[in-house]
Amino acid sequence: MPDDLPLEDDWPALMRRAQDGDQRAYRLVLRAVVPSIRIRVRRRVFDETLVEDVVQDVLITVHRLRHTYDPALPLLPWISAIASARAIDALRRQGRSRRREVSDEAALGEAVDVRASAAFDSLDAEADLAGMLGVLPERQREMVEMVKLREMSLDAAAQESRLSVSAVKSLLHRAILKLREHGKQTHG
Repeated sequence: MPDDLPLEDDWPALMRRAQDGDQRAYRLVLRAVVPSIRIRVRRRVFDETLVEDVVQDVLITVHRLRHTYDPALPLLPWISAIASARAIDALRRQGRSRRREVSDEAALGEAVDVRASAAFDSLDAEADLAGMLGVLPERQREMVEMVKLREMSLDAAAQESRLSVSAVKSLLHRAILKLREHGKQTHG
């Protein structure tokens, strides 16, 4: 741990000061606990991207619940309980979405109707493209524009939109289905 960060024994006092409104103490204690949070989350979560999402979720929860912490007790067990709960929540969400999502980009590309894909690729007029994208909800349209038109990777689109890669994939999948349905309705 860097020398400028407080020791674990000092964390409860810093959190007490943070509860009293000391912003500097709050920043110090959060910076000090992040490595411990990351270690605890990595014990349960093996996807590094998900680890960082869970760490952020833990920090948000600590922020929301900081008034419930009792400074007479050690801080680390309180934070560990939060980290454990958030990691389990994230794994449950991931498990539910994995049952419905295609995790292989190649398989996702193969799942797309070739005729719909060819029709989409052959659009040469911007008006036609704008018309097709206009049937999509804003978030789906943004994902199509990022990944298909600007040729961003799923990771880059997720980072720019502040969504998980799974959420980007889901939005793309729904957009493709909606475009396919729209194409059937307008072009038979």
